[in-house]
Amino acid sequence: MVPVLTYPALLAAPIDIGREQARREAAAELLRSEYAKESLVDRVMRAVNQFLGDLLDQESVGVVGSVAARIVLAMIVVAAVVAVVMIAHRTVRGGTTRKEGIFGDRRRTAAEHRETAERLAAEGRWAEAVRERLRALARDLEDRVIVDSTPGRTADELAAEAGRALPEFAAELAAAARVFDDVTYGEVPGTAEAYGVLRDLDERLRTARPTLGAMTGTVSS
Repeated sequence: MVPVLTYPALLAAPIDIGREQARREAAAELLRSEYAKESLVDRVMRAVNQFLGDLLDQESVGVVGSVAARIVLAMIVVAAVVAVVMIAHRTVRGGTTRKEGIFGDRRRTAAEHRETAERLAAEGRWAEAVRERLRALARDLEDRVIVDSTPGRTADELAAEAGRALPEFAAELAAAARVFDDVTYGEVPGTAEAYGVLRDLDERLRTARPTLGAMTGTVSS
């Protein structure tokens, strides 16, 4: 007769879960919705704690092995903390970076911006020279009523509006806006070549005239 395993017997029976099965169950637990709300720092630290627990949970580790393990653990913890701090710093910077208007607080004429740009270029301060040259270009377009005088306008917005009025320059204006954003927000170093492109575009735009169709389309939009 086959013995029947009663409910009390089930309670008394030991539960033997292998390490691999435990890992799978832990992974399934992490898929629950409450874990989705964890921050990056929390997830990294929890993973480090799990790794440390697995490393220390070795019955065969002797005294020498235990000391070596603790040294390795300390190095891992330090590396993890440094990595978390760096990632958090980049995340904060990336989340708070916001494009500002292309002009400063004080209103300057196009001629003043050009003069400042040339002086900065002569000093090899290319990023600042690029910014001033685009400001000169923008102010000139405003003074000639090719674009509206809009406070806080970004380089991209300037390029889009001016490109509609001067479609033959649209691609160059968009490229100039990217150069301005790169040296202003992207930490890309300015170069003499980049400044030369902005200066050439500024000079050609000074004599450019919008076509009637482009101006009509701008007004209607």
